[in-house]
Formats: sequence, structure tokens, C-alpha cells
Amino acid sequence: MSDSIPIETMSKTGYAAPAKPDAVEFSDVRIALVATRWNVEVVDALLAGARACLKDWGVPDDSVGEFRAPGAYELPLAAASLLRSETGYWDGVVALGAVIRGDTPHFDFVAGECARGLMDVQLATGKPVGFGVLTVNTPAQAVERAGPGEGNKGYECAQAVLEMIRLARQANAEAEGDAE
Repeated sequence: MSDSIPIETMSKTGYAAPAKPDAVEFSDVRIALVATRWNVEVVDALLAGARACLKDWGVPDDSVGEFRAPGAYELPLAAASLLRSETGYWDGVVALGAVIRGDTPHFDFVAGECARGLMDVQLATGKPVGFGVLTVNTPAQAVERAGPGEGNKGYECAQAVLEMIRLARQANAEAEGDAE
């Protein structure tokens, strides 16, 4: 542990977000928002944050779909169903939910399996799936992370999906350049 970094800042680090794109970079992108039906007030705030990000980054409103899954445990199958469609319509999925720790081990199973399942979907489809599922100890922590502005975890999740689309496009462009 470094003496130059205050201990209170070590549990949470800042994210150096990239510059926002020009007006057309994401004008052709189609994003599916998949949200849970549990903790609906928090999840709706995450959805609002994700929608704000997509708008800020130039994704047209008519290129954004919204779907509901029963709970966080079902999010991986919902994401896989959207990304494995015959048409390949969706370029990425923003998965949103809130799993709040209770008195039983249910939290541990749901949160862990949801995270692993969403990662598996990304790897199987080669398309980004953002993990916007809050895994918190208290309802107050969930509300704090779903507040307005760019600190909203729904906003951050949508931003991560768009960054991964950008990265994939850059990688494909470089590969095509090497092939010439």
C-alpha cells in the first residue's frame, strides 16, 4: 500500500472516460436495454441513465429497444436471446438490475451467476453486454448509484457498451488495413 494515496480513496477509483463521439459515430448502432422487474424504482433510474448516455453519444432513439426480464438471474438468457437472433439486429445489450443483500445467501447466488452469465454471453456472441446490475448491501446504496448524472451506473454501463463497440470497430479497421 502506498503512503501517497489516502486510504479513503483506495476503495473507489476514478474512471477516465473518453471524449464523447462526433454526431455520427454511433448513428448506426442498435442497443437493447434489458432491465429487471425487481427494485423497479432503482432500475427505472438506471434505465433513465442509460437512455441519457445513448442520447449523449448520438444513438438515435428509434435504435434503442427496451425489454424486461423477471430478475437478474434471467438477464443472461434475455441478453443471449437478443444477441443470437437470426437477424443480428442488436449491436450490444445494456443489462440493468439491482440485487440487494438480504438475510439469506440468495444474493450471492443471484449476483454471481448473473455476472458470469452475462460475461459468457459476451464471449459467445462477440458483442458487448454491459453489466449494469447493482450488487449492493443496502437499498440506500442502490439509490445512491442510480442518481441523476453521469455517475448513474446505468449511464456508465451504456457508455461501456459503446466504448466496446468503438474498440471492436477499431480492431476490425486495423485488421482490414493489415489485409491490404
